[in-house]
Amino acid sequence: MPLRLGHRGAPHLARENTLESFRKALGAGLDGFELDVHLTRDGVLVVHHDFVLEGEPIARLSRRELPAYVPTLEEVLRAFPQARINVELKSLPPETDGREEALARLLARYPSGRLWVSSFDPLALVRLRRLGVGPLGLLYDRPEALELAPCLGVAWVHPEASLLTEEGVRALKARYRVLAWTVNRREEAEALAAWGVDALVSDFPEVLV
Repeated sequence: MPLRLGHRGAPHLARENTLESFRKALGAGLDGFELDVHLTRDGVLVVHHDFVLEGEPIARLSRRELPAYVPTLEEVLRAFPQARINVELKSLPPETDGREEALARLLARYPSGRLWVSSFDPLALVRLRRLGVGPLGLLYDRPEALELAPCLGVAWVHPEASLLTEEGVRALKARYRVLAWTVNRREEAEALAAWGVDALVSDFPEVLV
């Protein structure tokens, strides 16, 4: 059976990417959840999807300027030590503000075999690998992006679910673990599981449970 992860928690049961949303996902029977991480102006890794919050880039805000519902990644790691967690590092190539180094430092304080880091940004993945962070996953929604995977040293590939076929999953699994997102129909989840994907991400826990 593949790992069953909530997309930003359980976004139809609670505000996405919040501690409550993660609790709801686990309470519904999922193995864990996916979340999104940004770095604040004062160097704190926080959990939020968009690069901006209420019109202001998160990178220009301090932790104290964010709403109380936005948790830090450290708070999540402390609250859910037994959950399987996919940390998506939000990053835009080519520049970096040090978020890879901040993530490496934090994860070194919370070592876990139940967590892995993914990103759409191949340069962020290169930096993370050089810092010893792993396992890593390449997120993509364009099939040609898969050509980057062998250069990045990733253990996982995270394709958008519509890109996958049974034959394609078989080929990917010869080299990588495979996570499919975002799977919101039960019949799609059952097909992907039968093809052998290693993890499924859904907005709806009931689709996967």
